[in-house]
Amino acid sequence: MTDTLISSAPARAPRGSAPMALLSRESGESLIDQIVRSVAARIDDRVLRSGARMPSIRQFAATHGVSAFTVVAAYDKLVAHGYLESRRGAGFYIRERTALNAPEQRSQAPFPDGHTLDVVWLVRNMFRPMAHQHTPGTGVLPADWLDGPVIANALRAISRQHAGLLLNYGVPQGFLPLRQQLQHKLAELEIAATPEQLVTTAGVTQALDMVAREFTRPGDTIFVDDPAWFLMFGSFAALGAKVVGIPRLADGPDIAQLAELAAIHKPRLYVINSVLHNPSSTSLSAAKAFQILRIAEEHGITIVEDDIYCDLHPGSAVQPATRLAALDQLQRVIYLGGFSKTMAANLRVGYIATSPELAQRLADRKMLQTLTTSDIGERVVYKILSEGLYRKHVERVRNRLDAVRARAVRQMEQVGLKVPVAPPAGIFVWADAGRDTNVLTEHAMAEGLLLAPGSLFSPSQLPSTFMRLNVAALQGPEIWRFLQRELGA
Repeated sequence: MTDTLISSAPARAPRGSAPMALLSRESGESLIDQIVRSVAARIDDRVLRSGARMPSIRQFAATHGVSAFTVVAAYDKLVAHGYLESRRGAGFYIRERTALNAPEQRSQAPFPDGHTLDVVWLVRNMFRPMAHQHTPGTGVLPADWLDGPVIANALRAISRQHAGLLLNYGVPQGFLPLRQQLQHKLAELEIAATPEQLVTTAGVTQALDMVAREFTRPGDTIFVDDPAWFLMFGSFAALGAKVVGIPRLADGPDIAQLAELAAIHKPRLYVINSVLHNPSSTSLSAAKAFQILRIAEEHGITIVEDDIYCDLHPGSAVQPATRLAALDQLQRVIYLGGFSKTMAANLRVGYIATSPELAQRLADRKMLQTLTTSDIGERVVYKILSEGLYRKHVERVRNRLDAVRARAVRQMEQVGLKVPVAPPAGIFVWADAGRDTNVLTEHAMAEGLLLAPGSLFSPSQLPSTFMRLNVAALQGPEIWRFLQRELGA
């Protein structure tokens, strides 16, 4: 299982090149333009090296099931845009990188964009009023899986304590009793962090933004897993950073690719899910964790460990779970966590654990951005954590997920989906539909169903046969009827 690729790329590739993304005849974008975008993205990310020979026209056409005319037209376009050069009698070669074809110029190149779906589309539709049975592409648990009465009781109790609590600002670094409670929570994960090393945030989304702003400047590179949580791609790009994907395998990143690309790009940050990776729900092996830390030390990379799904993992006593922050003890690793996925999305309470010096800088940055986070939300989370109610709640959620996950995977396989790695825990399954999931998603939306196509989970956003499915939102018959009809199982 550990050698299975969690990626949108097919296993076979033309000799001398990285695997091409899926070519779709249904996406509305010509095959020529799909080849151009895919090859250009790999050259920009230096997966294809300057001076390397491209596959011959006949070889490329045979490998990807397209005509020689299509390959000639695509290669000619790539030559016109400065990505390839044609050598008479020798074939096509990747052109040396210059200011004319550097990645920062790619957004200005006149490549047609055939996508009708993007990250904003998915996030916008996540907020549409739909029954949870109709949203298997969402990233949250259904509301009826969460404990609304406990949150309501905590809110009422806080409002009775002192009326002034509802009217004033909180503390920039975060509600101190909550940070003290988080110290105990992290100790259970073998991460030592004092309250002075913790900063509360409006969810992990704000935490990622704050860390990226602290460490990167326009032109810097940030590594992410590929596939990975899509929202950060646009956020990092808006800061002027170059986002490069590291192929994710079942036990963590492709270490050879990570080492090679680190030497080329010298990234400032590497953002990774060690435990219950989004979208595959796989977890990092101990061997891979040590290798990541070694590469980070060698190349001066700061690791940002996003552990938002932490509490959905049963714990190392039941399943192996290696956290980089536990090995590194917050020297080179910045640890992020939160409660939006397991307690309530609307509370927006997250946190950063890091060195005391960096925690103070991040608290100052947070103060300049938003003054403080919601003191009310932080007090609610503290009350639920400190009274022991949260531990019981997440245990019920884990048990409920365990009860539906195996059945959901069996149903996926029955309707024609393939699941390369069946996760033992978590919300998500990364499934292969065998066809362009952008097209599948458009068909689903026409029937009031929300899917999450694989293209959105890659920094390149190239077509993919994969999609992310939320097992907690697969309880209605509508999605299964739709998939069975579309996939012809």
